[in-house]
Amino acid sequence: MSLTYLTTDELSARIKYDSRTIRDRLKDSVLHEGVHYIRPFGGRKILFIWEKIEEDMGRIAAPGFGIPMANGGVCHG
Repeated sequence: MSLTYLTTDELSARIKYDSRTIRDRLKDSVLHEGVHYIRPFGGRKILFIWEKIEEDMGRIAAPGFGIPMANGGVCHG
């Protein structure tokens, strides 16, 4: 399977969030290293994996019971 790797600015354009919001609020709270993004060659640059993000956005947006939390998460139960 071929994956689509995006920079922060490219991801920002796709999901309509400011790139600073992605770096400061979503990265490591909603988007996790090794699942949603990688650091190629152990460097500082971050590449986001579009297919994983798209999959999780659809799963989280699915109807169901959940209590929204102040940090942007959801409590299930």
